[in-house]
Amino acid sequence: MTIPANTSRRRHALGDISVLYLHVMARAVAAQDHDIGPDFEQFGISETLLQAPEARISIPRFMRLGHAAILRTGQPSLGLTMGALTRPIDAGLSGLAGMSAATAGEGLATIIRYSLLNSRNSRGHPRYETDRQRACFYSIRPYNRYNFFVVDSVMAGWTQFLRRMTGQHAVLEQVCIEYPDQGEQAAFEAWFGCPVTFGAPENHIQIRPEIARTPSREAHPAMHRALQQQCDTQLKRIRGGWTVIDQVREKLTPMLEGQSPSLEDVAAELGMAPWTLQRQLNAEQSRFKDLLDETRRDLAADYVLETRLNFAEIAWLLGFSGPPAFHKAYRRWFGMSPGQHREPVQP
Repeated sequence: MTIPANTSRRRHALGDISVLYLHVMARAVAAQDHDIGPDFEQFGISETLLQAPEARISIPRFMRLGHAAILRTGQPSLGLTMGALTRPIDAGLSGLAGMSAATAGEGLATIIRYSLLNSRNSRGHPRYETDRQRACFYSIRPYNRYNFFVVDSVMAGWTQFLRRMTGQHAVLEQVCIEYPDQGEQAAFEAWFGCPVTFGAPENHIQIRPEIARTPSREAHPAMHRALQQQCDTQLKRIRGGWTVIDQVREKLTPMLEGQSPSLEDVAAELGMAPWTLQRQLNAEQSRFKDLLDETRRDLAADYVLETRLNFAEIAWLLGFSGPPAFHKAYRRWFGMSPGQHREPVQP
């Protein structure tokens, strides 16, 4: 089926991730005595792409590839292996900046602060709470067999970083994971070395206070300052090209879940008065109502074509009142139902 011309949309509306993390996945599969090569070939991951450190792939493509790797190895907890094999350099410049920080807590905070250099997810951003010694990973509800490993690999990678920084194994007090236990609690508690709570309100690792304060074994103040400056420069380059429209789109996506945010809601997230936001949008010849519709349209196409989420879940993620409202909007956008659009790509 030929996709209508009006399906044109921004690339990677759901976000993207550095190909550096594909190398981590390949090492994890190899550690299970398997070759990820056939999966790379299936998903169009060429050697040229792998050797381009600035290259990225879409988040849905990364999740489908991870699921294929889990099927190949038969290891549902492959994300833990990915975390165990994650090195600071796998986070690029931000990883090196974090490794040279004065303390373990400061190092992890550095990696998280510059996470946009390695990945961009429309669902949210990780954060480090210095006062609570807690590293939090945003929610990627609804959870399914395609995204469990993402949470596992990120929080296991943070844990491995702390272990490398301090030379100690017992670095955490507790791990909280949003999705339900998949029968792996014993394996998770053995790997993290602390209690693990599934079905929690949020994803986070609780760091032992003394670990957060532990001096890094590879601290280098001068290099840390220099690397932070380079990270700041890259971050400004990324954000410097953002228009007000881009900023509104970035805030809108995580706010859509189960609701339709207003201009006032988005203005509050951006730290400005509603009339100021309206004036700036007018200056860019845009209206909030149109931006909301366009953002939903772009995300809808990615959800339908690049994920296995059912249409009720997609309707909720996009803030529609229910599946009928979502189907009606989808036909208006693309001239076909979401089922007709998905069928040729995902039988």
